[in-house]
Amino acid sequence: MARRTHLSAAALAALLATSGTLHLVRPRVFEGLIPAALGSPRAWVYGSGVAELACAAAVAAPTTRRVGGLATAALLVGVFPGNVKMALDSRPGARHWSRRRSVAWGRLPLQVPLVAWAWQVSRSG
Repeated sequence: MARRTHLSAAALAALLATSGTLHLVRPRVFEGLIPAALGSPRAWVYGSGVAELACAAAVAAPTTRRVGGLATAALLVGVFPGNVKMALDSRPGARHWSRRRSVAWGRLPLQVPLVAWAWQVSRSG
């Protein structure tokens, strides 16, 4: 059971680290998710990338796993409005993957198992 818990936390940390890195390396991909009312999209994208990397580090370490899982669940809930905006702004036949309607709308229901996963990891820490 402990090995399975460790693997689950490691997989979540890897997912968060990958996503956080993408936010920092390819910020333009994510800028369209930020509502204009929030100001500079780049700052929000960088901030969310750093937050994902911090969550990844917290989830990876057994001593901070509980708080890391809870922070990850909160982060996933917090970015959900951006995913909704992406879905609403999507277009059929778009050339970029993040603008494709199937990808944009398909991401929305995935947030539920991701939040549940983060919650489960937090309870194992």
